Amino acid sequence: MNKYVIILLTCIFFIGCTEPNTKKADTQAASETNQYKDLVLLFRDWRQFENPPLFEGAPDYRQQTFDKRRPEFQALRNRLQQIDTASWSIPQQADWMIVWAEMNGYDFNERILKPWQRDPAFYKSVWTARSDVPAHEGPTNHGTMELWTYQFPLTVEEKTRLEADLERIPALNRQAQTNLVGNAKELWVAGIRDIEEQSEVLSSLADDPHISEDPELSRLVAEAKTTTDELVSWLQAEAGNKTGPSGIGKENYSWYLQNVHLVPLSWEDEVMLLKRELARAWTALKFEEHKNRDLADLEDANSVEAYNVMADRAANSLISFLQDQQIVTVKPYFEPALREHLGSYIPREKRNFFVIGEHLDPRPLYSHFYHWFELARMDTEPHQSEIRRGPLLYNIFDSRNEGTATAVEEMFLQAGLYEDSPRSREIVYIMIAQRAARGLGSLYAHANLMSMEEAGGIHSEYTPRGWMKTEKELLLFEQHLYMRQPGYGSSYISGKYLLENALADYALLLENEGETFVPKNFFDQLNKIGNIPVRLAHWEMTGSKKALTPIISQK
Repeated sequence: MNKYVIILLTCIFFIGCTEPNTKKADTQAASETNQYKDLVLLFRDWRQFENPPLFEGAPDYRQQTFDKRRPEFQALRNRLQQIDTASWSIPQQADWMIVWAEMNGYDFNERILKPWQRDPAFYKSVWTARSDVPAHEGPTNHGTMELWTYQFPLTVEEKTRLEADLERIPALNRQAQTNLVGNAKELWVAGIRDIEEQSEVLSSLADDPHISEDPELSRLVAEAKTTTDELVSWLQAEAGNKTGPSGIGKENYSWYLQNVHLVPLSWEDEVMLLKRELARAWTALKFEEHKNRDLADLEDANSVEAYNVMADRAANSLISFLQDQQIVTVKPYFEPALREHLGSYIPREKRNFFVIGEHLDPRPLYSHFYHWFELARMDTEPHQSEIRRGPLLYNIFDSRNEGTATAVEEMFLQAGLYEDSPRSREIVYIMIAQRAARGLGSLYAHANLMSMEEAGGIHSEYTPRGWMKTEKELLLFEQHLYMRQPGYGSSYISGKYLLENALADYALLLENEGETFVPKNFFDQLNKIGNIPVRLAHWEMTGSKKALTPIISQK
């Protein structure tokens, strides 16, 4: 018998039961919790609760506040469990599961992950760029200043918003020095860099004429920087006292995967899966190289002009391919979304892993930029379900967004994207190997079988051609993120695997009905479903609860 709590056995119980989950005193009272609108109202209450109260103007992460609010959380959870979904449509039942998963995420963070106590990077407040997934990667505080959303010169309204953002930073920095009582050594040491980077950003902001010439904004930025520097000094002074592990352990990791991110795998399953994908990617790469042995090597862009020409050609090629080969319905916002992220020329000696491949043929990386199509869709075509309209909490979207972006790299290859450049296929398998290696390292680190540095060794050594040995900053950033956010490092490959399973079942249904599989129909339906865990999308696309059960047996 599996020792882990398998999410979907629980979910099937709630969804498939023919009686209300909690007996009511009378039939009328029971019927009041059987309507989808009850879930929507609960979702609104839940999201309002999830945003913490303020303390001295900043989100309150003090332990006494969590303790005080626990009964209110339990009441919300009880309301959810009292809703009978037996007569609901599959998408409505999937929405119930999303809310259930988010509540599990809150519970797990409060009991186990505790980023406000263990993770200094949690207190990073200033963000200079939008994430390429629905929300920032990793645990993030509720009081962030999204600097990338401001356009200077500021309107009166925007100046007021910026002042409010800046005013929160000192209070949050002071609170951090009280709340951070954890003993996770590697999280602590690595997190100092994030706060140091915040100080650098604030320094640059202070020098901006739009800030320096405004006395009030200048004062607020200066105070934010001063308290950020004080936090850095305090973190550095305390670092020597930290001696504990940073990983959450195998059992916690498996519970989190299954009950929060709705990935029906255990830690052991993911290790097996990522080992398999790493070996498969290396094998495919070596046979590609052998097949292409008589072809000239790809030439990298060696100037700004050469890169710009290459990037423009690659963007045109990808958009035309998606349209002409019926891969997905190309919306008007696809090309503008892609062209905002074409990158720029980087000298050879400064290129990191992704930039190396991008300067040989940008299309493998641009395929992964399917991300930006999805974000543009969220902006321009909001989902009809309020529960799916915005980003799911706790990075629950990772298997869907990172998994899809990784899966389409190889799917587009298989569909013929590189017929004009066979050696570009090699880049795709190098990228898959890199993601499998870094995810595998993160799994060992979370099990406390390796340090983050040792996990980075797997990441670096098993990435082909030494492409991860060119810039240690990227290596540290990625392994730190994956330690902060369980499940994220493996989500690229596990999400790819889950999406391939969804496609296989979808195609089998068509084949049994004598219909032809067309990629556009699959991806259009996936896009319409939205940025929810792949297993829920699989269920909606096939109508079978088989999608909710683990595929790899757990012993």
